[in-house]
Amino acid sequence: MILTVTLNAAIDKRYVVEQLRPGEVNRVKEISYSAGGKGLNVARVAALAGEAVCATGFVGGHAGNYIIETLQKQNIRSDFVHIMGESRSCINIYDEASKIQTEILEPGAGVTEEDKERMLQKFRQLISESSLVAISGSVPQGADASLYVKMIEIASQQGKRVILDTSGRLLEEAIKAVPYMIKPNMDEIRMLTGKSLKTQAELLQAAKQLHQSGIELVVISCGSDGSITVCREGVYRAIAPRVEVVNTVGCGDSLVAGFAVGLCRNMPIEDTIKLATAISAANAMRVETGYFRPEDMQELLPRVKVERLE
Repeated sequence: MILTVTLNAAIDKRYVVEQLRPGEVNRVKEISYSAGGKGLNVARVAALAGEAVCATGFVGGHAGNYIIETLQKQNIRSDFVHIMGESRSCINIYDEASKIQTEILEPGAGVTEEDKERMLQKFRQLISESSLVAISGSVPQGADASLYVKMIEIASQQGKRVILDTSGRLLEEAIKAVPYMIKPNMDEIRMLTGKSLKTQAELLQAAKQLHQSGIELVVISCGSDGSITVCREGVYRAIAPRVEVVNTVGCGDSLVAGFAVGLCRNMPIEDTIKLATAISAANAMRVETGYFRPEDMQELLPRVKVERLE
């Protein structure tokens, strides 16, 4: 079973407008709602790929109940810690005229020391049932990277692999606990190394240094250019097939889910990279965030190119 951790879960709201006009009244053409937060995107995609999944994290209020009910309808098991505040909303506004997406993210309700301790207790309970953990996204007010560090340490003590997908200070601090896999983008790996990394050789060297620190899989997300993976088997570049892009939000989470599925199935690394890349590309073809059609993934899979660089 894959355990996903979303400490800052949300209701994702997608608004489609014909043309966004700042400072004016804007009429919404289409509306869609989903249970959101990076970890919940991972859970949904991994479940669509056929893996058993359990989603945990913090939820609160009516919004929290909606998140749980939505996951139930999608046949995704959840076991959250309930807090006093209200779970946040994250709004994505899609401008049809410019094809630009604008995101507005609420900070989320704060958590107490008691809430954090209950979360760790819940995590200890669920980790024993899991083969792999994916920790994704931001943390609510009142929490910091130390909560991620404790989770990674608990999982490692039980011999469970952890995928960490976060950013900024959270990533910088939490990798000190040495997760099994990280998925920084270009900006994030520059932040981690403090270097500009203008060439591919410099980028590969930075990824190798992170791998040598004990992180088994360093996957650098390069957007439409695919990804670069550094691991004990070697260095690989994945080139995604060209698709008609509808929505890129959630593609990174879909990539994480694909790696989680491949790792759970003990697939060879090249096959895991192919699967993750195909799932991520299939996500880009859909309006929904963190969603793909298995038939799209199957069609894309043989078109994914994985090159061994070293």
